[in-house]
Amino acid sequence: MSPDTPLTWFGLTTTPLELVSFALAVLTVWLNIGQNHWAWLFSILSSLLYAAVFADARLYGDAGLQFVFVAVSVWGWYQWLRGGEQYRPLQVSTLTRSGWAMMATAWLAGWWLLSWFLQRYTDTDVPHMDGFLTAGSLVGQFLLSRKKLENWLVWIAVDVLYVGLYLYKHLTLTAMLYALFVVMAAAGWRRWKLAGSGSRY
Repeated sequence: MSPDTPLTWFGLTTTPLELVSFALAVLTVWLNIGQNHWAWLFSILSSLLYAAVFADARLYGDAGLQFVFVAVSVWGWYQWLRGGEQYRPLQVSTLTRSGWAMMATAWLAGWWLLSWFLQRYTDTDVPHMDGFLTAGSLVGQFLLSRKKLENWLVWIAVDVLYVGLYLYKHLTLTAMLYALFVVMAAAGWRRWKLAGSGSRY
């Protein structure tokens, strides 16, 4: 069976590639909630597989984002293990007002740049939404890599919108995955907050 051969799973049309990507993505977020550094390994594998899934759906912003996720995951893995003081494991911390402003500015700038690129150089039919969510995902991934508590708030917002986008693109299983991600992100926010946040910077 080819990785992109259509199949029916619990009444949903999907492919073996999307199914494997789905499972790895869920495992990644579950490990992230528990602050387990092995989450980054599964993040890399899931991102590589989802790049192919999204390219086939003409979601080129999301497809390209997966390769950025691979690079950021390698960096994030190092940060979690050695990114703290004196190269110790990184601890959870929160953003200051200036940190929030920087993240919002980066999101808006990324949205503008990606929307322009996707509209001009690809045949995607959703350049603005794709660009907005791609930029937001990059912000969320950066905050996660630095163990910022607020990464979960970014992911909640992004994942809610992704559900609608993937339903529009007939990626029903992936839409369900992102609906699950909303619930898991809320759980991650609660667990990290209860565990206590570290320094603010």
